[in-house]
Amino acid sequence: MSEQKIKQRNYTPLIVTLTIVINLIIVVLIFMPKFNGFSHLDLTFLPMLNAIFNSFTTVFLLTALFFIKQKNIKMHRRFIFAAFSSTALFLITYLTYHSLAESTSYGGEGPLKYIYYFILITHIILAAPTVLLALLTAARGLNMQVERHRKIARWTMPIWLYVSITGVLVYLLIAPYY
Repeated sequence: MSEQKIKQRNYTPLIVTLTIVINLIIVVLIFMPKFNGFSHLDLTFLPMLNAIFNSFTTVFLLTALFFIKQKNIKMHRRFIFAAFSSTALFLITYLTYHSLAESTSYGGEGPLKYIYYFILITHIILAAPTVLLALLTAARGLNMQVERHRKIARWTMPIWLYVSITGVLVYLLIAPYY
């Protein structure tokens, strides 16, 4: 189908709202005092769950990339939806953990400390715009705006992959200090 025959939906208000709300909630959780009503619970399993969801996101994105290179749009779309699903589950567990538990500091020394902070900082900086990029890319794909979708997907895919991979690396590097 051509781009003109598909009924175009305006996802922009939803995309902008979700991007602002998600990023704002994360920033607020970083600075707000933690809710102590669940202090008796061991929540240290949640960061590992975050890493597992990030791992699934990485696999789903790579599989979606494989299928689009094979021109299999149906399977590409399914794996992109799977990546969104695992990312949404990540977000739920991430927000839960950071609303209830104190932050864990990295305890390593030497060169690994600098590697950890480089990975962490680049992960954080790129995670914020990934929300907007992923949603915008998906909206263009859903509207069958193929050229516009491809143009932004060339940026979205590597950034989203980097964020999901570095999310796992951050966990692996800080896990001994939970």
